[in-house]
Order: sequence, then structure tokens, then C-alpha cells
Amino acid sequence: MTQTVSMPLWAFVLIVLFAGVTFASHFLFPSVRWFFRKRAERVIARVNKRLQRPIEPFKLARRYDMIQRLIYDPEVTRAIVEYARKENVPENVAFEKAKGYAREIVPSFSATAYFSYGIRLARWLSKSLYRIRLGTFDRKQLAEIDPDAAVVFVINHRSNMDYVLVTYLAANAGALSYAVGEWARVWPLSPIIRAMGAYFIRRKSRGALYRQVLARYVQMATRGGVSQAVFPEGGLSLDGRMAQPRVGLLNYIIDDFDPDAREVIFVPVALNYDRVLEDTFLIAADQSGTRRFRPPFMHVLRRVGRHVWLRITRQFRTFGTASVSFGDPLKLSEYHTTAPANEITTAVAEELKKRIMRAVPVLGVPLVAHALVHDNVADRAALEAVIVKKLTQLKPKRMPLPRRPADQIASDALDRLAVRGAINIAGDTIEITETGQAILAYYANTIAHHFDADVAAP
Repeated sequence: MTQTVSMPLWAFVLIVLFAGVTFASHFLFPSVRWFFRKRAERVIARVNKRLQRPIEPFKLARRYDMIQRLIYDPEVTRAIVEYARKENVPENVAFEKAKGYAREIVPSFSATAYFSYGIRLARWLSKSLYRIRLGTFDRKQLAEIDPDAAVVFVINHRSNMDYVLVTYLAANAGALSYAVGEWARVWPLSPIIRAMGAYFIRRKSRGALYRQVLARYVQMATRGGVSQAVFPEGGLSLDGRMAQPRVGLLNYIIDDFDPDAREVIFVPVALNYDRVLEDTFLIAADQSGTRRFRPPFMHVLRRVGRHVWLRITRQFRTFGTASVSFGDPLKLSEYHTTAPANEITTAVAEELKKRIMRAVPVLGVPLVAHALVHDNVADRAALEAVIVKKLTQLKPKRMPLPRRPADQIASDALDRLAVRGAINIAGDTIEITETGQAILAYYANTIAHHFDADVAAP
């Protein structure tokens, strides 16, 4: 027992390495996991005291457990068998494919990441880039929403800042679970977004197996009462107008709806900006007829560098106002009992679109752009008169409007448009430049529907 045993150095290193791994897996890792789990539980308990809608147990489930639950769901299992039959592949191959889809979709929510860092970052970023204004917000109406209902925020998609802005303004309502496109499935964005509770979707996937896995996850989350946020347009608006809604995610929710189990309430959310960060790329994509508008890396780097320089030299004066309005909530049970079964999704989508469009805030730059484009205003005095006329026209419709006098609205918007080269100002004369025509049309389109009685009337 006490004899010396000689062995090669490589064997000794392997023994020590295996011993270290065994010690870590049996003693160290469980202790570390216990420490972080207890810390997360304390964070959740503290956060739930101030949230209108406490974090749902479904959202707090371990990601591994959620993936297992999803891939062994009876409907997903049937889809796996059907996929194997159609593609003439073994069922275990189809199963692994479904498992890959589940790993891609299911998030790994971290309350610490969301409330300790995510909310603070969203607040700082929103306030540092824009003047934030809350438009239509019926606090009493939203507070009366059934606490046991699954709430789905349905949002018009103007900018990638939408995620940040809504997360910040809805911080007291609860933790939102976003449906995020493939643009964010890159490192290091991917793990951060998963930790914030978002789930990834493939916008262009038409595979039945993938759609079934995604559908069941969305349906499980809804039945679990998870507060979700979806962009029904399926992508950023290229021309400023709200596009026709795509009904994929809505259809998943509506197909699985059981009024006796849990109510589903859709809350329309409308956003508008004086300046959309990606507007030039979106306009170029609209003019080219393709949705591929990924900006060149060096161009982004130059813009970020210029922005940092403006901040260092204290020349940055924000991008104007960003506003969010909340429309009238829609109970799914009301449509479920009145609309024909094959038309419920279309009816809900159209009604949500109307409610979002009615709530879109009217801001200074869009208002001035609309006056310049549609009223052919050519001087400052005429512009101010048209602004007064438009505000008077819109006031009875009870929508969020600029609170400043017409001369201040005109002056601020004209300055911002002139700096961008969209207009030339000589004395009191205003001239739209060649590049400015598309920019002005883009912002004018964001509020054009308010002047169409068929759409804007409540």
C-alpha cells in the first residue's frame, strides 16, 4: 500500500485532470448553481413586489426542462413522425431536427439580466437618444386587465429601438417576451437576447416541422400566462406606413385559445419618432424593392464614431421625440364567440391594426413633413398656419398631439430637417432638396392615415 508506483507524466496529468473535473461536477458546480439560484430567487421575490404582473412560473422554468417538454409534446411528436415519413428519413433524425429547432427558439430568461441590467440599459439608451413622451395611456383601463389573463402587446415596427423603448416604458408592467427575427442570432447578441426572455423566429421558414415547434412554444407560453410582445408586420416599415399584418403568431395563439382556461388580451401599442435611426437604409430598401438593408460595417462604425465625438464635444442634441401610445385592449373571447371560426384571426388582426393606427402619436417632424409634402407649403408663415389647422383637425379625435406652440414645432422640425440636408432654408423660404423628398415622404406617411376618416375614426 505504501510502495512507490511510477507512471508516465502524461498519465499522471490525466488522472489529476479527471479528479479535478469530478470534484468540480460533484462539489463545486452544484454549489455555484445553488448560489446563483438563491440569488435569482431573491431578485425575483423583490421584483415581483413592484410589478403589476408578477413573473410567471413558466418563464422561470429551466431552459433544458422547457426544451424537453416542447419536443415531447404530442403535437410536436406527430409532426416529427410526419416529417420522417415525408422526407423518408429515420424518426431519430427527425427528432434531432425538432430538438435543434427547440434549442433555437426557447429562451433562457434571467431576472437578474432583465431587471438589474436590461431595464437600466434600456432607460439610459432611450433617454440619451430621445426626448421620451408617453402618448395615450389609460392607466385605469390597463390596471383593470384580468391579472390571470395572458397579455400580448401588439406593436407597429418602426425601428430596432422599438424593443428598447417598449422594454423601458413597460418595465413596471412585467417582463416582456419578444419574438425576435434572425438578425439577432449572432454572437454576442444571441445569449444576451435569450437572457432577456426573447425567443427567435425564422421569418421565412416554411417547413411544417419548424412551424409546429414554434407554434407549440408560443401556445405553451400563452397558456402559461407569459406577457408577450409581437410585431405583426413581420419587419421594419420601409415607407413609414404600417404594413398589412402577418397573422402567423396571432394564428398560433388564437388556434389554441380556450376561454375556460385563460383569457388572452391584446394590447395595441403605437410608436412614432422624430428620427428613426435606420431611416436612410429603410428608404433605400424601399426604393430598390428588396428588404435587404443590412448596412455596411464601416458605415455603421463611422456613424457610431461620429456620434461618440458629438457626445464628447457636447454637440449632440438628441434625435428629437420618441413617443409610445397604448390603444384600447382587445379581449380574444369577444371575437371567439362572435366571428366565424375560419375568420377570427383575420378579424382580430385587422381590428388590432386599426387600433394601433388610431393611437400612433403625431410628432413635430412628421407633422411638418406632412405639411411640406401634402400642402405644398413654401414659407415659414404658411407652414405655421397649416400646423395650427392640422392640430385643430386632429384634436377631436383624442390622439396624442404635440403640446408646443406651432412656431416652436415648425422651428425645431425645420432645424432638424435642414441639418440632414432634406430642406434648404433661405430667409422664410423653404425648399425641399432632391434627397429630402424621400425622407419627408417617409415621415409624412407615419401620420397620413390620421387624415383619412375611414381609418382614423374610432
